[in-house]
Amino acid sequence: MRYLLCILMAICHSFAQAEDLFVPVADFANDSQQLTKGKVLEFWGYHNYQGDDNYQNTLKLRYYNPLEAGDWVGRFRLDTSVVSNYNSVLPSNNNGQYSAGNTMITVWGQDRTFLRSLGALVGGRVTMPFGNNGQWAIGPQLSWNFKPTVDTILRVTDFSPLIRYMYGFDTKNNSLTINPNQPPLQRSLQLFPTAGYQLDTNTMLRLWEENPIIYNSAGGGWFVPIDAMIAHRLSKNWVVAIGGSKQLVQTYKQYDWSSYVKISFNF
Repeated sequence: MRYLLCILMAICHSFAQAEDLFVPVADFANDSQQLTKGKVLEFWGYHNYQGDDNYQNTLKLRYYNPLEAGDWVGRFRLDTSVVSNYNSVLPSNNNGQYSAGNTMITVWGQDRTFLRSLGALVGGRVTMPFGNNGQWAIGPQLSWNFKPTVDTILRVTDFSPLIRYMYGFDTKNNSLTINPNQPPLQRSLQLFPTAGYQLDTNTMLRLWEENPIIYNSAGGGWFVPIDAMIAHRLSKNWVVAIGGSKQLVQTYKQYDWSSYVKISFNF
């Protein structure tokens, strides 16, 4: 009996420690309507390994802007990029391998009446292909921002899930003669279980903020990466970040690993 009591006490102690580490679901408050009104200009650099000796470098410009129309308040995001594909035969500085990448427009916001019961930010994304390949795609999205109401050892700052479904409907070069390696039309569910952790006063860890979990609804298959980014605030206006992503499950092929850096200017 004494041993049983010791085991029960150890279990209770473990649960008490777990409560100090993690935030119970009941202790999160929906903060989705508190949208920032600041403008943000970001410069991104990605280095991806696609597998089979194929690499991809991407330079991306990303811009955020506030939007407001009547009772609707939201945000606008523009992404545009330049992409370089290469392998061990074609060097990374081969000028002929550079081309314009996809341009994406994303809008999301909170209306006081439409889907109010969800307490979510409702929006959508349009992908416009440029350069040598890509496809037109469009998709709706729902997102939330939950803030903890209690402090924990892990110093959780937020849990901000996002769900997006992208539907591709036309390829840039839809002739297999022109582009024999073009991917099939996109039918993908994207899941971002984004969470933030405060490491110190100016440094934060972000999980699944840049690269999502993807389910291919057309032919089945999952792509599940572990994605982490450390962001450090240099001043009121400047933030730098470095991150990486590594596939864990890839029954739907995307990439093997990805590394990236970001410079952000807030104004």
